[in-house]
Amino acid sequence: MDPNLHFETRAICAGQAPDPTTGSTITPIHQTATFTQEIVGSDQRYQYSRGANPTRTALEEALASLESASFGIAFSSGMAAIASVVQLLKTGDNILVADDLYGGSYRLFSEVLPRHGISITYFDGSKVSDLKKRIKKSTKLVWLESPTNPMVRLQDISACSEVTKKRNILTVIDNTFASPYFQRPLELGADVVVHSTTKYISGHSDVIGGAVLTNDEEYANALRTLRTTTGGVPGPWDTWLTLRGLKTLAVRMRAHEENAFAIAEFLENRPEIEKVYFPGLPNFDGHELAKRQMHGFGGIVTVDLKGGERAARDLCENTSLFSLAESLGGVESLIGYPWLMSHAAFSESLKIKKGISKSTVRLSIGLEHAADLCDDLAQAFNSCT
Repeated sequence: MDPNLHFETRAICAGQAPDPTTGSTITPIHQTATFTQEIVGSDQRYQYSRGANPTRTALEEALASLESASFGIAFSSGMAAIASVVQLLKTGDNILVADDLYGGSYRLFSEVLPRHGISITYFDGSKVSDLKKRIKKSTKLVWLESPTNPMVRLQDISACSEVTKKRNILTVIDNTFASPYFQRPLELGADVVVHSTTKYISGHSDVIGGAVLTNDEEYANALRTLRTTTGGVPGPWDTWLTLRGLKTLAVRMRAHEENAFAIAEFLENRPEIEKVYFPGLPNFDGHELAKRQMHGFGGIVTVDLKGGERAARDLCENTSLFSLAESLGGVESLIGYPWLMSHAAFSESLKIKKGISKSTVRLSIGLEHAADLCDDLAQAFNSCT
């Protein structure tokens, strides 16, 4: 696929040519475990679906095109993708992790990897100087997440990548919150991009998936081998659903962002709100960095409420259009309480250090009409007074 074609065109066409057998315009669901071979010892591309499947190939090619990558590797979940990336390290290696990150990633880094002799060092992701300070001789990988979950903080991907490249350290970034429509880290110097495709990429809250994108052929081959060996592959139906959602990623992300602006500005003027966190707001701490390294500001709005824990719980439990639920990035609006939901794995002190308090609420802004969403939040506030 011509990389000069616009994002919207590649989202619909990359890896998705009409089926050569039937002419089907839409990529077929190759619901098969195995493929018939003509000769013993065949080297044909498709032999067994744990290794490769044509529906999965279509998704991988499409994602690679959108992330400006040469290689895409799809996984059964975002955590399967993350776990596979770090499994390529060996005992004695060190991972330098930006300290504001998703709870599932934190559990993997803090509870699982140390048992295998891989050490973890956390650094302040907002300070490149702290990254430089904490690099060890054994550091083989730097893990970034930007924007972060749930406080939507940003890390300077270009500056961090410049530091790591000089030391031959791999830079990996979780790009789930931005999606490839709003941010393409490989273009900014990162080596590997990870996604939970469950979120914005599939976009409809009906499938679990993950992906890794890179321009390093050797690394991509190692990841494919690891995936085949460990079995963290998505099935054809899940892959097809993700591919279908991907086609509308551009129009959905524009609508998510438009609604997020409306909600953020509405909440800024509510007396119940202590602070609004949204990269698109001019007073947001990382606003200028967002304008430099992103192509938009995303669809997540996080708030701190003046009334503390009781007010936060009441808001979460009294909306009708916002569903109280885990996850994010779907067409429907979701509301969550990070203290006990997405970031329950963190200790109380770590949550506070990350800026998450008992008054913090995360909003994943969907595609409903913005006025209806504002009205829903207003009635939830009013019902709690």
